[in-house]
Amino acid sequence: MNYEIIGNKEKAVAIIESHNKEKDKKVAQEMLKKSKHIKSVLAKISSRKGRLRKRQYKLILGSKDTEVIHKEHGFLLKLDPQKVYFSPRELTERQRLASKIKKHEKILVMFSGVIPIICAIKKKQPETIVYGIELNRIAHKYALENKEINKLEGVYLIQGDVKKKVPALKTKFDRIIMPLPKTSGKYLYLAFKKIKKNGIIHYYTWGAKEARKKIFAKIKEEAKLHKKKIKILNLTKVSPYAPKVYKIRIDLKIVN
Repeated sequence: MNYEIIGNKEKAVAIIESHNKEKDKKVAQEMLKKSKHIKSVLAKISSRKGRLRKRQYKLILGSKDTEVIHKEHGFLLKLDPQKVYFSPRELTERQRLASKIKKHEKILVMFSGVIPIICAIKKKQPETIVYGIELNRIAHKYALENKEINKLEGVYLIQGDVKKKVPALKTKFDRIIMPLPKTSGKYLYLAFKKIKKNGIIHYYTWGAKEARKKIFAKIKEEAKLHKKKIKILNLTKVSPYAPKVYKIRIDLKIVN
């Protein structure tokens, strides 16, 4: 059975795919019995939807308090999976991304959530300056707490819509990260406005292998509209989304 565990050795929440009431309860009972650190079992009852990327869950068994502190590669993330978006499965991608960062870079993370990407970056490159923008007020609150928990310096967190907040920033960036695959295309123009020459944009989207040329063409068309010449450095599969469809990361370099 596919499931996710969010939390730590003292307290964790398990998230399962919902099948039916009887089977969900049986699975939850087995989990709580075998793993004492799992205090709650949630079942997914919707896809991620809306501007806040939230999914609906049903508590099958265990505590109603589903706030946890998740441990990942030397940093901590306080969150409630019922209230904010967080994917523990993308820890490898966060590490891959953080390994690309260089010292003293100035970075913008759009849709920064509870700041897992920012924490991963600062763990590897503490001398970077990182801005994060997040619409979800609850996620922003957790982000501020996670900044304090991890004692992060040089991190500036902004709550609000990137369409309004990015244009107001009085700086340009060496690197811009856009980890919202569903609608990143709508915000690519903002990245082009705020990226430095020779800067890198990490653009996430969904697509099948066969659609690669079409995705590249759309990105190049958008760049041309904003008088930006780009070089596509590579495409990386992040995680499966549907049969033969993956969440992917495309790395773009601005060359003019």
